Amino acid sequence: MKAGLVAAAVSGVPSTAAALATGRDPLEATKAAGTLLVGERAPTLLQVAAAAPVHLALSLAWAAVLERALPRERRALWGAAGGLAIAALDLGVLGRRRRAIRALPLIPQLGDHALFGAVVGLLSDRDRS
Repeated sequence: MKAGLVAAAVSGVPSTAAALATGRDPLEATKAAGTLLVGERAPTLLQVAAAAPVHLALSLAWAAVLERALPRERRALWGAAGGLAIAALDLGVLGRRRRAIRALPLIPQLGDHALFGAVVGLLSDRDRS
């Protein structure tokens, strides 16, 4: 649980930094996540508010999967790879149904997912022996 909470808190750093560096809206990914709960026509403030429970629920669920699936050795590296696999599903399959998610720049989103998985791997101390 702790690994998922920390990973959820820091995983948006790559896309936020990229947005700030390129002059894009730093809340673009946040609003896109919120559309999963309230839809794309909802007011921006509602999308931002809805993003927190959506992001937290997805993060905790994926962290639980990663914590159980990662091998004992090199957990951060395997976690990053797992985060990219999650990105393929989240962004490439499920998220493609949402215009707001399709519109997000891909590389920063991949960075978010890889960082998420790496943090889960670093902080999860599951004994696999």
